Amino acid sequence: MPVSRLELRRVSKTYRNGGQPAEVLHDITLAPAAGAVTALVGRSGCGKTTLLHLAGAMDFPTAGEVLIDGRATGALSDAELTALRRTRIGFVFQFFQLLPTLTALENVELPLLLARAPAATETARDRLRWVGLEEKAGSLPYQLSGGQMQRVAIARALVHKPDILIADEPTGNLDTASGDQVLALLREAATKFGATVLMATHSAEAAAIAEARVHLRDGRIQSIS
Repeated sequence: MPVSRLELRRVSKTYRNGGQPAEVLHDITLAPAAGAVTALVGRSGCGKTTLLHLAGAMDFPTAGEVLIDGRATGALSDAELTALRRTRIGFVFQFFQLLPTLTALENVELPLLLARAPAATETARDRLRWVGLEEKAGSLPYQLSGGQMQRVAIARALVHKPDILIADEPTGNLDTASGDQVLALLREAATKFGATVLMATHSAEAAAIAEARVHLRDGRIQSIS
């Protein structure tokens, strides 16, 4: 039986707030499919972003396991985690997180440079071309619209062809037309690159592109549709 690329097994996450424990996620079991979009939906505070952080190895569960290719993220060394995030996982954030002093091309190129990948500039330019922004390669983030910045962020997230793409409210700050462009790119990330796309969203339009919608309520999976 093949090992799931990303799997959460009976995952719970508890934070301590002023000494009082607060359980944000409870007993989450989920295995998002490769080559597909899985949407996390639910009210603010239901645990969507925390779940994304666990899935992307940016945080670790209090109980249960997050497995990537069958290996628990909590058992990896700092060096292994760094390599995992640089080579296997891409991140797209609501507020873009582009470095303001770098051009669009340099922002996309940065993950490749950190990973010491060959042909970094050529690959970065190809990803900018894929998101329709090759002509903006020399522009700084402040010279771009919100939609353009998010497309640069998607190009950066996919520049190393990650197996897992984590997207947190990727259309939250965009107008409808820009949001539709971004959703089309996320959809293509699954179909073209074969990525496991895990997206948190409040948007019904964004959730509609997903093969599976995981409904969260108070840190628990209420249903999957």
